[in-house]
Amino acid sequence: MGIDIIGIENPVMDFNALINRMPKPGGYASLQDYSWQGGGNVGSALVAAARLGAKCGIVGFVGDDLYGQFAIDDFKRHGIDVSHLIKDAGNATRFCMCLAEGETMERSFIVKPGTTRQPNDAELDKKYLGMTKYIHLGPMGETQVKAAIWARELGVTVVDDAGYFNPDTDAHTDLIDIFVGSKHYYSGLFKDENYEKNCRSVQKRGPKVVLFTLGVKGCVGINSDDKYFTVPAFRNVSVVDTTGAGDVFHGAFIFGLLQGWDIEKTSKFSSAVSAIKCTRLGGRAAIPDYKTVQHFLKTGKIDYTEIDKRVAFYRDGMSNTQSEQCNL
Repeated sequence: MGIDIIGIENPVMDFNALINRMPKPGGYASLQDYSWQGGGNVGSALVAAARLGAKCGIVGFVGDDLYGQFAIDDFKRHGIDVSHLIKDAGNATRFCMCLAEGETMERSFIVKPGTTRQPNDAELDKKYLGMTKYIHLGPMGETQVKAAIWARELGVTVVDDAGYFNPDTDAHTDLIDIFVGSKHYYSGLFKDENYEKNCRSVQKRGPKVVLFTLGVKGCVGINSDDKYFTVPAFRNVSVVDTTGAGDVFHGAFIFGLLQGWDIEKTSKFSSAVSAIKCTRLGGRAAIPDYKTVQHFLKTGKIDYTEIDKRVAFYRDGMSNTQSEQCNL
C-alpha cells in the first residue's frame, strides 16, 4: 500500500463558534453560527491533501470517547488510513473551542488538553513511515524528531508546520526538508521585515525550501533553486473564519509537491485553497476539491455546491459521529 503523505499528531475535536464579538466580563455575545469539526494542524492538513486527491495516513492517539470516534470517522470519510491512529484507553481527546469574531476577524481558542501519550518506536512503525513520500510534522517533540531521523534514513521528505514559535522546532530545524512557517513563528524568530535575508538564514540551517505565510500579506520564501519569491494573498473572497487556514495551506502545498509543480505555482495554488476555506466557518468544512480550486483560479468564483453540503453536515456533526459513509 503506497501512501503519499503520513502525518504524526494527536488529533483535536473542534467546536467552532462564530460570534459578533468577544464579550467583556459579564457581557453578552451573539452566536451567529456553529460547527463541530475535526481539528489539529497536521490532521486538517491531511484532510486538505486527501480532498484534493492525495493518499494519506495518520499516526497518533485519540481518547476512547465520542470526540475520538468522531476524529477517526472524519479521517475515514476522506479515505485517510487510520490503521496507526490508536484509542488511548481511559483518556480523553483534546478539545478546542474556536471562537471567530465577525466584527474584528480575530480568533480565540480555549483548549482542554486530552491524551498526551505519544507513539513508542513500535507504534510509530518505521516500516510504515517508509511507505510514504512525505512525512508531515508539527512541533518537533521527541516523537517527531525520531520520525524525522528515520525519514532521513528512509529517503522520505520531511515537511514541518511551524505554527507558533517552538524552541524544540527551532532546535531541530536541520531535520526539516521543507519548512513552512506562519507569521507567528516568523515574529518569534525575527523582529524586522527583511523577509529575504531572514528566509535565507533559516535555509542555511538545513531546509531546502523555506516559506512563511503572512496572512493578508501573502507568502514569501526561498525555493529549492535558491530563488527568493513572493506570492500575494487572494483578496477576492468574503472571509468568515481563518481558523485552520495555515493547516489547509500545508496540505495543499504537499499536494502541489506531489504533482511536481515548482514552489511558486504550489504556493499560489495553496493560497487559493486556503482562501476558499476561509469563506466558511471552521477548519475543514470549506476545504475545496481540485476541480473547485481550478475553477476559482480561472474565474475568481467559488462553486459552493459540495462545500455547503459539508457545512450542513458539520453543523450537525456530533449527531453524525457514526455516519462514516457520508459523502463529503
